Amino acid sequence: MSDCTFTPSRCHIDLSALVRNFARMGDPANLMPVIKSDAYGHGLMPVAHALDKAGACRFAVGTVSEAAALRREGFSQFIVPLLGALGEDEWREAYANRIVTPICSHEDLAMAAAVCPEGRTFDVVISLETGMGRLGFCRKEVPSLIEALRTHPRLRPVLALSHMACADMPDETDYTTAQQESFTRVTDALREAFPQMARSLNNSAGTLRLPETAFEICRPGIALYGGNPFTGTEWEDEGNDLEWVMSVSSPVLQVRRLMPGQSISYGRIFTAPEEMTVAIVASGYATGFSRALSNNCDILVNGRRCPQIGRICMGMSMVDVSAIGHVEAGDTAWIIGGEPQPGQRVVTAQEIAETLGTISYEVLCLMGSTNPRVYH
Repeated sequence: MSDCTFTPSRCHIDLSALVRNFARMGDPANLMPVIKSDAYGHGLMPVAHALDKAGACRFAVGTVSEAAALRREGFSQFIVPLLGALGEDEWREAYANRIVTPICSHEDLAMAAAVCPEGRTFDVVISLETGMGRLGFCRKEVPSLIEALRTHPRLRPVLALSHMACADMPDETDYTTAQQESFTRVTDALREAFPQMARSLNNSAGTLRLPETAFEICRPGIALYGGNPFTGTEWEDEGNDLEWVMSVSSPVLQVRRLMPGQSISYGRIFTAPEEMTVAIVASGYATGFSRALSNNCDILVNGRRCPQIGRICMGMSMVDVSAIGHVEAGDTAWIIGGEPQPGQRVVTAQEIAETLGTISYEVLCLMGSTNPRVYH
């Protein structure tokens, strides 16, 4: 990525809101906050420092590289890279940095054992497949896994980990229960062989409403950043006290008049039905404001929701500000968040995600990774 700044938009991160969301998840001793993918676009190091001060004793990241970066920054927490180690070099890096890395296959087990010197131990995670269909050992492989682990006493399995597929869906409670039962059976067998092994199954949804699946460690992710995993379901109230951590602002570049019958932007997909006042805002699809939102979203300008009009460009968007009075170049528009006037409401990552037919995670990751971040 270039070192220069290619947008005047800014991604505002409210670390105090992050800490309050973390406190809502329960006792830090029972949590492993998920800060993978640059903390969902919020910034790995600032988020880790804030959670460290709030009492986090574990972190889940995406890659060995993220985990090693935390070690270089001085973090001493129990750190798990959820994707595991890719190849011998990453296994060596994981061992050297005391990164508690998942073993997802017998090949992983062999590589982990190979990098651990005689007379030393290597703490590892056992990744289990219980219904997600992704990484890890399935139930029928567990006996051979236990046998293999016993032949490598230098490996010390300290955590068994799996992941909920649909704990946020009221109509899938039977499947969630089946996952819990499968995880319990498999980990019971593992803990007979390795009694020191802790267990982790819950994601944000499980952490918020399924205490029976908490086991020893929960792994909240999107809820830390303000996303309610139950939005649009009968359980929505259980996550309504979460606070969005990210807001995105962009300056108004110019204000112009649009005459009746005059079109604006690429493809002429919007033509003014009457004389209009239009603000040109410095945010576009290069900064995560998707082109697919064209003519189909609002932007908060001077505290008022205003319709976006015309095709969203790479670095600019057009907004109909006819109804809000005086607007001038240099005013602040808010793509997400901001301070609404009475009777108005902000645009959220969830609202944008629903318009796009996606999830708030994607919106946060894209906007957080493409706009310069400022912290509050």
